[in-house]
Amino acid sequence: MSSEYLLEVKDLKQHFPIRSGWFSTTPLKAVDGVSFAIKPGETLGLVGESGCGKTTVGRTILHLYKPTSGEIIYNGTQITPQNIKNYRQEMQIVFQDPYSSLNPRMTVADIVGEPLDIHHLYSSKKERADRITELLNLVGLNSDHARRYAHEFSGGQRQRIGIARALAVQPKFIVCDEPVSALDVSIQAQVINTFEDLQKKLGIAYLFIAHDLLVVQHISQRIAVMYLGRIVEIADADEIIAHPMHPYTQSLISAIPIPDPETARRKKRIPLEGDVPSPLRMPSGCAFRTRCRFATEKCAQECPSLNAVDGNHAIACWNPHY
Repeated sequence: MSSEYLLEVKDLKQHFPIRSGWFSTTPLKAVDGVSFAIKPGETLGLVGESGCGKTTVGRTILHLYKPTSGEIIYNGTQITPQNIKNYRQEMQIVFQDPYSSLNPRMTVADIVGEPLDIHHLYSSKKERADRITELLNLVGLNSDHARRYAHEFSGGQRQRIGIARALAVQPKFIVCDEPVSALDVSIQAQVINTFEDLQKKLGIAYLFIAHDLLVVQHISQRIAVMYLGRIVEIADADEIIAHPMHPYTQSLISAIPIPDPETARRKKRIPLEGDVPSPLRMPSGCAFRTRCRFATEKCAQECPSLNAVDGNHAIACWNPHY
């Protein structure tokens, strides 16, 4: 990794201590050695099943959770608990649920203006009001909305308010934590288009966390696939959809619904067997081996590292299938 990247994550781990007895704890390995990098103005999609650690990765990058170990390097500087306050303006988040992430007692003007107040980014009340109007216009709302409360808006409008709040401090990087999963399908497209338009206008980089591969393919330049706290495959978005190599990625992509009945009937589904292991009792070696149709003895003995196999395509598997 080099200085061409805005954000570099190296061997990031986030282990939560879980009480397992009166005097003992067991580490829950929510994130267990994740590495990736994001260029300025780029979108990296992060996908995987619920509980695989996607959200924890995003929140740990922002130090909403203190990392257990690993490095988070922003613009060439390592982020630590001591200096994270210096980067709060540069790094923001849009939360998953627009119904619970907005304070119902605050007007839209106060919600969007709160970051301006915290970081002292205006010199007069008029400048503050003008900036709030500008932010609302950026996300497709207008100045009349500023006097209303969050409960008066639809889910899509609420998410736009959350986006405006994140934009208030002019960040260079935003963690988008499943920002459309709580919205109707018709509204999802509108919000996705808003993210894309903002990226073109402002040059913002996104870590776009989601479980819908089609949404992620549409908005991302690259996609990383997570399973039980680790990245198992990462590649350019179109490449990973067209030529998945990891058995887990292949199974995820085979489950994508196809609107054409004829094509859907010809498509081969690759169902996953068994259940996801508990992160408190991880299997030895490769965590996916208990559900993998290609698992061998080596898979039980050693955990594969993420290695490049073709250009920007990297995979963590002892038996990749091309």
